[in-house]
Amino acid sequence: MPYVNVQITAGATREQKAALVKDITDSLVRHLGKKPEHTHIVIQEIAEEDWGYAGQLTDDWKRGQV
Repeated sequence: MPYVNVQITAGATREQKAALVKDITDSLVRHLGKKPEHTHIVIQEIAEEDWGYAGQLTDDWKRGQV
């Protein structure tokens, strides 16, 4: 039973999440022969202020990229 945990910063639409779940499931079926009905995918959205990147909180890092 594949279990995939995807962690992303908040902001993806429902449609984007649905497409991601489909693509990941299809990939597991195609490459590993897994059954879609046994595949579990969890998407966790994390606020940018709760995610660190390059030694900074992601929201601060993004502000510095402008």
